[in-house]
Amino acid sequence: MGLLRKLLLAPVDLPITGALWIIEKIAEAAEGELTDPGTVRRLLRGLEQQLEAGEITEEEYELAEEILLDRLKRGQAAEARPGGP
Repeated sequence: MGLLRKLLLAPVDLPITGALWIIEKIAEAAEGELTDPGTVRRLLRGLEQQLEAGEITEEEYELAEEILLDRLKRGQAAEARPGGP
């Protein structure tokens, strides 16, 4: 009976399962990009340039820097885990 049920529900179940899988992969890729050490370092350099150019205040710089450094730590921790990010 379980096989028959799966066959009958396949037209509804498979698209939903596929969509959820795609959403999960997109979320994983986005998280990887947000915590990629190279990306974070580039963002930090850009942030410093904005501060030097007077485009942002010291307070804005410190807030953004804190967020980026947190991302960098998460990315480095993910790389250090067995199996990588």
